[in-house]
Amino acid sequence: MGVIRLSPDGRRGCHNHDVESPEEKPGLVNIAPISTRFAPSPTGRLHLGHAYAAWTAHDRARATGGRFLLRLEDIDQTRCRPEFDAAIIEDLNWLGIAWDGPVRRQSEHFADYRVALDRLTGLGVIYPCFCTRAEIAAEVAASPGAPQGPAGPLYPGTCRALDPARRAARLAEGKDHALRLDVGKAMALVGRPLFWHDEKAGEQQARPDMLGDVVLARKETPTSYHLAVTVDDALQGITLVTRAIDLFPATHVHRLLQALLDLPVPAYAHHGLVLGEDGIRLAKRDKALTLAAMRAAGETPQDLRRRLGLSAC
Repeated sequence: MGVIRLSPDGRRGCHNHDVESPEEKPGLVNIAPISTRFAPSPTGRLHLGHAYAAWTAHDRARATGGRFLLRLEDIDQTRCRPEFDAAIIEDLNWLGIAWDGPVRRQSEHFADYRVALDRLTGLGVIYPCFCTRAEIAAEVAASPGAPQGPAGPLYPGTCRALDPARRAARLAEGKDHALRLDVGKAMALVGRPLFWHDEKAGEQQARPDMLGDVVLARKETPTSYHLAVTVDDALQGITLVTRAIDLFPATHVHRLLQALLDLPVPAYAHHGLVLGEDGIRLAKRDKALTLAAMRAAGETPQDLRRRLGLSAC
C-alpha cells in the first residue's frame, strides 16, 4: 500500500506520524460519558477513511464509558444497496468495532423526517422549488455575481420569490419540485444569533446563509441529509458529533434546524480526511484501499491503526 496521509484541518496533508489520535489529546477527551455515532451510507465498500472515522467515534465513546451507535444513512434508495449494507457490518466486525443498540437505518424512519418537515412547513420557512438542476446551472452561469458557497455556486433563489398564484398553479399541475429551506426567513423567525461549538475551532456563530436555501426533501427522496441527520442526532441522544472536516459548513445549517425544531445542540468534533498518495481524499471508487481489499491482502486491523496514527487497542 502507498503512503497514507491525514489532513487534520482539511486544507493540507501530513504524514500519519504527525497526526495525534484522539487518545493522545487529553484535552479533547470528555470526562462525562458521551454518545456519538458512525453514520456511513451503503453506496459502496468502506475504505480506510471510513475506518478512521469509525475508530475516532468509537474510541472517543469508549474512553468516556459512553455510547457508540451505528446509523446507516440510506435515504438515497437509487444508490444504496443491501449488499453494501451487509458489507458495512462485515467490515466493522472485522475492525473489532462493536456498537450499542440496534442499527438505525434512515430508510425505516421517513415518518420521523415527515414530522419535522411538516413542522417547518407550518412555520412558513419551506417553499417548493420547481427548477431543474440544468435550469439552476444556466441561471448561475448567466449571473457573474452569483453567490458562492464552500462547494461552489449557491441556489439563486429563483422560486423563493415566485408569485403565489403561479406557485399554487404549478403544485396543482403536479409539477415535480423540491422543498427548500428559506434561510433568510428562518433566521429572521429565530430572531437571535445561533452558536455551536467545535472542539478544534471553538465557538462558531451559525452562518447558514453560506450554504443558501438548501434542499430538505425531493419527490424521489422524502428527506435530505441535512434534515435526516439533524433529526436522528436528536432522537438518538447524540451529545458529540464526530465527522470529517468537509462537513464543517453543513453544521451551520444543522444548527438552524435545531433552533427551528427545538432540538438539543450537541458538541462537534470535525476530524481530518484520509488522503491518498496524490493528496486527494479517498473515495469509494478507490477499490484498492477498501477494507475488503486490504483484508484480502493480509492486512490486520492493528496494521491499519498504525498507518492511521491511532494507538493500539
